[in-house]
Amino acid sequence: MEILGRADGRRADELRPVTMEPGFVRTATGSCLITCGGTRVICTVSAEAGVPPFLSGKGSGWLTAEYAMLPASTGRRKQRDYLKRDGRSVEIQRLIGRTLRQSVDLNRLGERTLTVDCDVLEADGGTRAAAITGAFVALVQTIDALIAQGRLKESPIVKQVAAVSCGLVADIPCLDLCYAEDSAAQVDLNLVMDGTGGCIEVQGTGEKRACTMEELQTLLALAQRGIERLVELQRQALGEAAALIAPKPKLVAATNNPHKVRELQKLLGERYDILSDCSIEVEETADTFEGNAALKAEALLAATGLSSVADDSGLEVDALLGQPGVRSARYCGQHGNDEANNDLLLQNLANVAAPRTARFVSAIALARPGKPTLIVRGTCEGSILFERHGTGGFGYDSLFLPAGGEKSFAEITEEEKNAVSHRAQAVAKLLEALNNE
Repeated sequence: MEILGRADGRRADELRPVTMEPGFVRTATGSCLITCGGTRVICTVSAEAGVPPFLSGKGSGWLTAEYAMLPASTGRRKQRDYLKRDGRSVEIQRLIGRTLRQSVDLNRLGERTLTVDCDVLEADGGTRAAAITGAFVALVQTIDALIAQGRLKESPIVKQVAAVSCGLVADIPCLDLCYAEDSAAQVDLNLVMDGTGGCIEVQGTGEKRACTMEELQTLLALAQRGIERLVELQRQALGEAAALIAPKPKLVAATNNPHKVRELQKLLGERYDILSDCSIEVEETADTFEGNAALKAEALLAATGLSSVADDSGLEVDALLGQPGVRSARYCGQHGNDEANNDLLLQNLANVAAPRTARFVSAIALARPGKPTLIVRGTCEGSILFERHGTGGFGYDSLFLPAGGEKSFAEITEEEKNAVSHRAQAVAKLLEALNNE
């Protein structure tokens, strides 16, 4: 659709020519020169240790922004901001800061501050949208550098962010307004979205008339299509660094047990990149499964700086007043000797008739930077058999018959076990708690 009088001959739904040049400022940790038609903005991001006082000691990071138009950016000299900030600049820098904070998990950033500086070299409309779009590229570059320097363990980027302007010009919805169109627009709108189509912020004004709800929906749809294209261009500009956008967060499991790692990968693998680490020796001094799980997870978080998960699980037998309980793995006096543990359990239950009720218990603790430790508990009711059945599984699986089942845990497949196991119940509660945050 052509618009009579549109200066550059673009279609109504067409962006101006857009280029993004990452690394434009060699002395900056991350930078990008973004050009949108006649608008050019230099975006840089700096990283410094420390956070504002209201965040001190909370383990969280911070992102803030500053925006300025250089004196010659509009063709008519604009005075520099010194003691008193220009009101428009303050409003725009607040917009840049709060929308880009949506893209970062500040807890995973640690106690450091990212400062985004956006300086307009040439202004021909859409400077705030260009600043946000270019600053995101500079932000990813900065994270890439911090990881390469060993200052960050993983990418805290959780969303891709871009912005564009649109409006009604001579009653026609138009995308990405240049200054001549912006100054003549009946309705002016700026939209910020994430890479999945989620709306972060809308700024709209009826400059010369109100718009109808139908016109508003048309403008929003037009802007969304423009942002979809800008998101593609951001990724192209970033190249390999685009892999840092919303990766699966790393989750370190405090175990060397391959069975537990495999179960966690099957149960949590869609949400996390599961790593195994048992290099930290933690004395399990708590008298509950929950306490021991928290001890291990928090120690691993302190050592790695990554979100860490630990479980403490075991068997509670009613006839033995809850034993082996937290001592399940070392019931016989030697840690991890499954054969001896099972022999001792059968020996201690030799004079106990059916039903020999028992349950497997799993307490899972998730320790994350800047957040309280999350602890959940799952159980699987059942009974203890009189002899071993099956060769699969581990621990007490060959002696445990789940309630309502006909086979021991050692006789069923991993998929069947994961559908009913104590660990599966705990993981389901963990996921539910995470989804409700």
